[in-house]
Amino acid sequence: MPGRSEEKLKQYFIALVPPPPIADDALRLKNYFREQYNSKASLNSPPHITLHMPFKWKEEKENELMLAFAKFALGRPSFKIELQDFSAFAPRVIFIDVQPNDALTLLSKELHRFCKRELNLFNAAYKDLPFHPHMTLAFRDLKKPMFEKAWEEFQKRKFSARFDVESIVLLKHNGKIWEVLKEFLFDPSSLPKDEEANSFELHH
Repeated sequence: MPGRSEEKLKQYFIALVPPPPIADDALRLKNYFREQYNSKASLNSPPHITLHMPFKWKEEKENELMLAFAKFALGRPSFKIELQDFSAFAPRVIFIDVQPNDALTLLSKELHRFCKRELNLFNAAYKDLPFHPHMTLAFRDLKKPMFEKAWEEFQKRKFSARFDVESIVLLKHNGKIWEVLKEFLFDPSSLPKDEEANSFELHH
């Protein structure tokens, strides 16, 4: 039927994706949950901090989405994020915790407002719960008995990292997993210099 393929809705979401040293550590922990606690659902996406929940969008209008988020990101100030230890949403979710951060909360609020106004998206928050930034390691398929064992281990474990937030990332579901579709830099002109500074600080 004409026009049917044009109506193809795909799923997208907006997140912060940490740079390689931190992302690699988080990925190792996700794999640890798969091996030790039989929870692999979080491996369906790269390590990230969700800013806007998954939403549906017409694939042939993807370009509009990318132009909108490029406009939103441009000229925003960068800021630092601190990741500290582990926390949980019982009885399913264990995550790396993000330290309270006014700049991050503001970014989330402004993104939600922008998505409502410019893109007509109204599902920004999960069940109207307050914004609680976190980096998920295990969720959905973590069975309750396994959660208890894992949380006993992880509430004692330590984790510490920090990184500069200089962009937001649009992820897209390909039918099986979430993939990074596009990164939107706050200051596109500063990329090479800042990348070097970033990686130096993280390895230092």
